Amino acid sequence: MGNSGFKISEITYGNWLTHGSQVENEVATKCVRAALDAGITSFDTADVYANTAAESVLGEALKGERRESVEIFTKVYWPTGPKGPNDSGLSRKHILEAIDGSLRRLQTDYVELYQAHRYDIDTPLEETMQAFADVVRAGKALYIGVSEWTADQLRAGHRLANELGIQLISSQPQYSMLWRVIEAEVVPASAELGVSQIVWSPIAQGVLTGKYLPGQPPPAGSRATDTKGGADTVKRFLGDDVLTRVQQLVPIADELGLSMSQLAVAWVLQNDNVAAALIGASRPEQVSENVKAAGVRIPAEAMKRIDETLGEIVERDPEKTRQTTPKRRPS
Repeated sequence: MGNSGFKISEITYGNWLTHGSQVENEVATKCVRAALDAGITSFDTADVYANTAAESVLGEALKGERRESVEIFTKVYWPTGPKGPNDSGLSRKHILEAIDGSLRRLQTDYVELYQAHRYDIDTPLEETMQAFADVVRAGKALYIGVSEWTADQLRAGHRLANELGIQLISSQPQYSMLWRVIEAEVVPASAELGVSQIVWSPIAQGVLTGKYLPGQPPPAGSRATDTKGGADTVKRFLGDDVLTRVQQLVPIADELGLSMSQLAVAWVLQNDNVAAALIGASRPEQVSENVKAAGVRIPAEAMKRIDETLGEIVERDPEKTRQTTPKRRPS
C-alpha cells in the first residue's frame, strides 16, 4: 500500500450493500468464509453501512480467525446512530467516538486502515488529521486512508499527515471501465505522494457482468430491482447506449478465457496505482469467481479494444470527484 510496508490482498472483500441490509447474516458469514478460503485476507467496511450493522456482521464472521492474518478497514464520516449534530463528519469529537464504536462492533482492538469516508468542509483539516494522528498513536488504527477525496484534498491531507508523523497511504474511489474520473488528477497526485487506490465498484454495480440487456427489464433479484438502495446506485449505468457497448465486450472476455466480471476486475488492476479491487457478494460463489481475476494480465491489444468498444460512454470528468464532497455535513 503506497510507500508503506503494509501489504493487502489484491482482491479485497467489501460489505457495502449487502451485510446487515440486503443479505441475511448467515449468508453474509458464508461469503466471508468463501473469501477467506479463496485467499482474501483484507476486508473493508464502514460504520454507516446498514447503520453500523455491517460492521457487526463482519466482526462476527471473522471471529475465531487469527487476528494477525487478516486486515480490517473501516471508515468514518456519514451519520450513524440517532444522527445528532455530532454524529457525523470528521470533527475530533466524532472521530474519537466513532473509532471506539467501530472497534466494539468489529470485536477487535485495532483496525489496519481507518478512512475518512468523505472530505468534511465543516471541520478544519488540521483538526481532522490531528484526531486521526491520536487514533494511530493510541494503537486503534495502524494507517490512515481517505475515500473520494480530490487531488488537492489528498495533497493537503498528506502534507499534514507527514507533519504529524502518521502515514496516509490509501485512497478509495469509484473506478471501473465505465467510471474513470480519477485518472486525470487523483491517480497522478496519488502516485506522486505514495498513495495507493483501493477501488470500489469495479464491476459498476454489476453492469459489467453483462447480465443487464438493452431494451429488457433487469433480471429478477438483481441490484437494479433492489428497493433498499441498490437500484439507486446502479441506475446511472442502465441506459441502452451503455448496455449495448457492454455486450460488445463479451467476445473480448471470451477470447481471454475470462467471465465478464473477471475481465472488469482484472481491468482495474492493470492500473499500477491500484493496489486492490473491492468486491462484494450476495452469494459465496460470486467470491470464488471474482477472485480469479487476481494476477491476470490483460494484453495491451485487448486493453485497446476495450477502450475502442466503450468509446464515448465512459465517464472521465474529474469534476465528478469534486462533486462527491458534500456541501455541508450530513445529518
